[in-house]
Amino acid sequence: MALNVYTDKDANPALLAGKKVAVIGYGSQGHAHSLNLRDSKVDVVVGLRRSSPSWAKAEGAGLKVMETAEAAAWADVVMMLVPDEMGAEIYESEVGPGLRKGKALAFGHGFNFHFKKIVPPADVDVFMVAPKGPGHLVRSEYAGGRGVPCLIAVGQDPSGHAKGIALAYASAIGGGRAAVIETTFREETETDLFGEQAVLCGGLTELIRAGYETLVEAGYNPEMAYFECLHEVKLIVDLIYEGGIANMRYSISNTAEYGDMTRGKRVVGPEARQAMKSILAEIQSGKFADEWMTEHRCGSPHFRELRREAEHHPIEAVGARLRGLMPWMAERRLVDKSKN
Repeated sequence: MALNVYTDKDANPALLAGKKVAVIGYGSQGHAHSLNLRDSKVDVVVGLRRSSPSWAKAEGAGLKVMETAEAAAWADVVMMLVPDEMGAEIYESEVGPGLRKGKALAFGHGFNFHFKKIVPPADVDVFMVAPKGPGHLVRSEYAGGRGVPCLIAVGQDPSGHAKGIALAYASAIGGGRAAVIETTFREETETDLFGEQAVLCGGLTELIRAGYETLVEAGYNPEMAYFECLHEVKLIVDLIYEGGIANMRYSISNTAEYGDMTRGKRVVGPEARQAMKSILAEIQSGKFADEWMTEHRCGSPHFRELRREAEHHPIEAVGARLRGLMPWMAERRLVDKSKN
C-alpha cells in the first residue's frame, strides 16, 4: 500500500492558528512539543499536576503552565503526552471532563486509543502526531532549523478537519521539514511496540549484555568487552542511520563484513525469529497492553525489580568509568535531566 507523505508545503497553518493547544505532560516528548509549538507561534500551555517537579522546569523554559484539568478545559486541542500507563486515569479524572463537541484530542502514541484504554466522545476529533525520534532529538533538530519525521493518523473526524489539524500540528513541531507520513493508530502502535521490544530496546540491550558477558566470562578485560559490545554500537548505528545496512557494510572492513554476513544469522536464528513472532502476537492481541496496565495498577513491583537489576549490571559501572575518560561525550548530551 502506497504511503501518503507530506511536507510543510502541504500543511495549512491556518487550521491551527487561533486554536489553543494544551500539551499534557512535560517529559521527553512533552517538553519538545511545547517548546516547538511556542516557537512556531502557537498558543500553547503545559498541563501538569501542581505537585509535578516538571512544573518549575516548564516555567523555567518560559512556558505557561496550568493544572491539567484547567488546561484541558481551556484548550481547543489537547495533546496527551503522559506515560502510556498513566494516560487512562489522567484522562478519566482530568482531561475527559473538559472535552466537548468541536474539540480535538491528540496523542503522541496510539497505545491508549488503539487498545481502548481511552475512549473519547464521538463528537471529538481524535488524531495522532508521533515523531519518529525521542523528544530531545525533536527539540534539538527543530532548534537547528531541521526536523524529525512524524507519523500522523486520524481516529475520529466529526469536524472533517482532523487530518488537516494533525498535519498543521506536525508541521509546527518541525516534522514537515523532514516528512510527515500518514498511517493508522493500529499500525503505529503495534509496529512501535514490536520495534521497542524485539529490536531497538529489548533486542539490542540483551544482545549487548550477552556479548559483554560472553567475553568477560571467557577471561577478557571488562573494559575491552565494553568497547567492543557497547561503545562501538553508536559507530555502527550511525552508519546504518545515514545510509542503511549497505552503507554500514561499505564502510567496515572486509573481515567485519564477511563475519557479519556469515555469523549474524547464527546469533539471530530460527529461535530468535520465532520469539519475535510470539512477541508480535502478544502485542496484536492486546495481551502485552493488558499485562502492562495490570503491572501499573499493582504499583509496578516487577518493573521496579527489573530496573534495580539492570542498574546493578557490571556493564553500567564499567561504562561510567570509561565515559569519565571521554569528557567530550558529556558536551554533546541530548538528555539533560535538569531541564527535561
